[in-house]
Amino acid sequence: MVSHPTTITFFEFLMPLVKSGAKTITIRDESESHYIPNSVVEVYILETNVKVCDIRILSVEPLQFDEINEFHANQESLPLDELRTLIKKVYPNTNGLFMITFELA
Repeated sequence: MVSHPTTITFFEFLMPLVKSGAKTITIRDESESHYIPNSVVEVYILETNVKVCDIRILSVEPLQFDEINEFHANQESLPLDELRTLIKKVYPNTNGLFMITFELA
């Protein structure tokens, strides 16, 4: 059985969007998809491992790369082309992704 994670990391440049509540989803691959709805996780900056805030996981849903659209870009608070480029950079060989919806805890 996979234990559910209690922390999550975001790139430093995304942290202001997370802290302000503007970013309400994150798109991850299967290795980072084991979050449990209604659990509270600690948010850390990927580059520095500094804790920034806590978020509550609302849902975890499968998402294909080709399905990423303006809705997801708005939830990520990023332009669609920038979001797609970032996802491909982080997960270059993966089309099967997961959308994790969250709110500030």
